[in-house]
Amino acid sequence: MKAIKNGRIITPDGIVDHKNIIIDGDTIVDMVSEIDEGDFERVINAHGRYIMPGFIDIHSDKIEQFIQPRPTAVMDFELSMKECERELLFQGITTMYHSLSLYKDELFGSAAVRKRENVEKLADLIHDIHQRYHLIHHRFHLRIEIDNLDAYGIVKAMIEQNLVHEISFMDHTPGQGQYRNLEIYRKTVEGYGSEELKKTGFDGVMEQHRNKQMLSFEQLQSLTNLAHEHGIAVASHDDDTAEKLNVNRQLGVDISEFPITIETAKQAKQMGFYTVAGAPNILLGGSHSGNMSAAEAILADCVDVLCSDYYPPALLHSIFAMNEKHGIPLWEIVKKVTLNPAKAVNIAQDYGSIEVGKKADLLIVDVLDGYPVITHTIVDGVIASRIEYRR
Repeated sequence: MKAIKNGRIITPDGIVDHKNIIIDGDTIVDMVSEIDEGDFERVINAHGRYIMPGFIDIHSDKIEQFIQPRPTAVMDFELSMKECERELLFQGITTMYHSLSLYKDELFGSAAVRKRENVEKLADLIHDIHQRYHLIHHRFHLRIEIDNLDAYGIVKAMIEQNLVHEISFMDHTPGQGQYRNLEIYRKTVEGYGSEELKKTGFDGVMEQHRNKQMLSFEQLQSLTNLAHEHGIAVASHDDDTAEKLNVNRQLGVDISEFPITIETAKQAKQMGFYTVAGAPNILLGGSHSGNMSAAEAILADCVDVLCSDYYPPALLHSIFAMNEKHGIPLWEIVKKVTLNPAKAVNIAQDYGSIEVGKKADLLIVDVLDGYPVITHTIVDGVIASRIEYRR
């Protein structure tokens, strides 16, 4: 058995001092006031630092940057996964839902990793990696662009093969959702420099969107029902109206990712959806797409979950920023990167909080020079990383 002493333990209800966490194997088995250190194979001294649950990131495309660091450079997938998880470990992410998209077009860049064969290849790797040496819990979040008619059969097969742990429906049609501002959409697709845009021009792109086909309501509902039969959470992406939320409720969607306005986020929460915002939004002081401020939405009590989206370090730094700048109690904001995402994707019985009977996925966190730093990451009761800063 192991013990962790001299830490400030962040629980779902507050910060607990003068307790020792007892770990047997991969599980937290007790929290007690006194221990005899001779009874344990190892005692970790937290030196007055915070002890919090490992972060659960339910939406991040960071793995794409490791697999395809340049448009013409595609790295070995398992090498990429192993290098990516080392970074994630030091950033406190102990469970990662790698988010890959099934796009129809290449307006957002030509990404080899988003092609069907590579999406399936990564899903297979995530499924198999736990049988080999690994550092964190890898999960697969399959993002479905609803104008990709081929996605229906692909997603259905992957769910039935138990290769998927979360799905989300996306609609990047300009004039609504994330790109309701057409000028922001134009600048975004021009920034990717896609060949499709060069061939047809912006007016041609808009014409394609006006005439394109979409997956039907019945198909989306069928995928939602199948996901739920397999215990998989279903998300929608960039909700911007009450009408869209009502459609999602009819579909059976569980999570509203990145609602566009605070009003929509409030409606989503009132309707029973888990609401998700991006942690980088907090560090940047607002959305890079000109949409909802995550900090303002948290203060308005309409964001349940923070995800890293495209910048994993943001999870750690955003929770301390909300505590220091806005006075949100640390134990309360920590739930948005631990317990709440665990609830949203149906794993809270084992993960997301420091409680007896749950898995020992833990972080020891200090604050140095005004910045939070992780000195220990423990996964399944194993010390997977340790760093000590020096002056």
